Amino acid sequence: MNSPEIKAFIRENKNLFWYTPEDKKEDISLEFLVETILNYGDLKNIKTLISILGMEEISRIFFGADGRKRLNYYPEIHNYFSIFFSRYA
Repeated sequence: MNSPEIKAFIRENKNLFWYTPEDKKEDISLEFLVETILNYGDLKNIKTLISILGMEEISRIFFGADGRKRLNYYPEIHNYFSIFFSRYA
């Protein structure tokens, strides 16, 4: 269950989750939230996500995706944030 702060953040950026049914948007997983914001969000979205979840939590979620068969991060996004989180988290 997502916190009220995360739910408000999802509502503010609902256009990024256009393919998710309206009644399920606020209940998306943190993994899906991080993936979508890093792939499609702007710098303001990323800064807000970091302030809500914290750099360490986002880094844990990001690097936890490496073990999945299907990695949904764009290659350039994955490369950039691999370097970013290795340095700052």
